[in-house]
Amino acid sequence: MAVPIASRFTAKEYLALEAVADTRHEFIGGYIVAMAGAELEHNQIVQNVRAELSTALADRPCRILSSDQRVLVESVGDYFYPDVLVVCVDPVLVDPKPRSLANPQVIVEVLSGSTERYDRGEKWLAYRTIPSLTDYLLVSSSSRELEHYHRLPDGSWTLRMLRTDGTTTLGNGVVLDLARLYRLVPGLD
Repeated sequence: MAVPIASRFTAKEYLALEAVADTRHEFIGGYIVAMAGAELEHNQIVQNVRAELSTALADRPCRILSSDQRVLVESVGDYFYPDVLVVCVDPVLVDPKPRSLANPQVIVEVLSGSTERYDRGEKWLAYRTIPSLTDYLLVSSSSRELEHYHRLPDGSWTLRMLRTDGTTTLGNGVVLDLARLYRLVPGLD
């Protein structure tokens, strides 16, 4: 993760800057954070996750979106670009173009050395306040590990951890196989 720009901004200022920016930025607690490029392993895992979700949800009215789709966490006013997200209901889009999605059901972040603390910390604290979110997955890009947080009907969260192999089932019934998420990832496939 890049270092945040030192000044604090309003959400309106952030959105105005983001509308004309050449690169994507996230907005957390009034700070703008530039999104850095990703390594081959990260990109391959993102592609594999998208492919698995696309296949599993092909017969359902679901959208599987990539890191170009900004998400608004309305409860805290933060904006993020998750690596992969799923929305299986009518999307709630807010803000001026490019619009932000406010109702994802599944968010996937692929961890790297520079983003792991951020994805586990500030992002997770914000994401879990999204009422529509049922599943949050953290997928390591340096070892075969997946953490799956799933929201229960009472609003609490469970954690399922996979190491080396195994499957996990999302709230929408999709089964993800760890081995398939690491297909073609050098040293991890």
